[in-house]
Amino acid sequence: MPPDDQTYAAAGVSLATAEAIVDRLRAAVDSTRTPAVRGSFGAFAGLFAIDDRRLLAASTDSVGSKLVLARRAGRLRWCGADLAAHGINDVSTTGATPLFFLDYVAAATIDPAHVVELVEGAAEVCRAAGCAILGGETAELPGIYRDEELDFCGTVVGLVDREDLIDGSRVAPGDVVVGFRSAGIHANGFSLVRRIVGEGPFDDELLLPPTRCYLDEVRALRARADVRALAHVTGGGIAGNLARVLPPGVGAVVDASSWERPAVFGWLAARGVAEDELRRVFNLGIGYCAVVPAADLAPGDLLIGRIEAGVEGVGWSDA
Repeated sequence: MPPDDQTYAAAGVSLATAEAIVDRLRAAVDSTRTPAVRGSFGAFAGLFAIDDRRLLAASTDSVGSKLVLARRAGRLRWCGADLAAHGINDVSTTGATPLFFLDYVAAATIDPAHVVELVEGAAEVCRAAGCAILGGETAELPGIYRDEELDFCGTVVGLVDREDLIDGSRVAPGDVVVGFRSAGIHANGFSLVRRIVGEGPFDDELLLPPTRCYLDEVRALRARADVRALAHVTGGGIAGNLARVLPPGVGAVVDASSWERPAVFGWLAARGVAEDELRRVFNLGIGYCAVVPAADLAPGDLLIGRIEAGVEGVGWSDA
């Protein structure tokens, strides 16, 4: 029998706390703002003007506790791919081309084989994206990390012309939301997944497929459509992340029945994760969203929602 409370909070992670921290940090971050900074704190990628025409876009993140299960399954290479894809996806929400990646590996005691697996996994994604790995840092920190466990973090920096910048400001009622399919859970919500798995065996092919890199799909869509906003669906699910790129005065209504979910989300539901928690924490099979005019929809596009006036944030059509 699964535990009664199969929630992210019960697994030790509070999305509300994360949001509160961002709010508390905002004043400190804003106090460092220089004339070259563009956009607001809390976006998928920060923007910094390097001249009158070009902006750097940068994002930092980590693989998180997915590493615990990946190490047990011998799938650390997949986590390397997770990290590079995650950063590239974040930077791509601005329309930027990824330029380079930097990584940070830390553990109580470094296992060189683990580091090689992680970096080789990241390199595979970076090669496909044309993104150079410039270097990084490897740290042994006994007393901070548990024995055998490790952490993997990274930064991606990209470049975008001002005229090509995608910032959500032109999103308007009547636009539509196009979804790009995920490979499964990607790299968010694993504190809850680990609570469910415990110390027992698990299906790594079901739970651990790496984050998809959406760079090529974004480029293909931009080549034929007026892409007005892009959202990377990570912690907080579709609603929490799509809301981040919508301007004041409009919201989105998403139809959760408009796509077929990967099997892993049925696995989570069967183990006691309620539907509202699935929507709040996981991507549900949509790893990236684009907002485009309805006239730009093409055969093959996955229509998952619409932009409406008078809607606050992102809601669900069956709510």
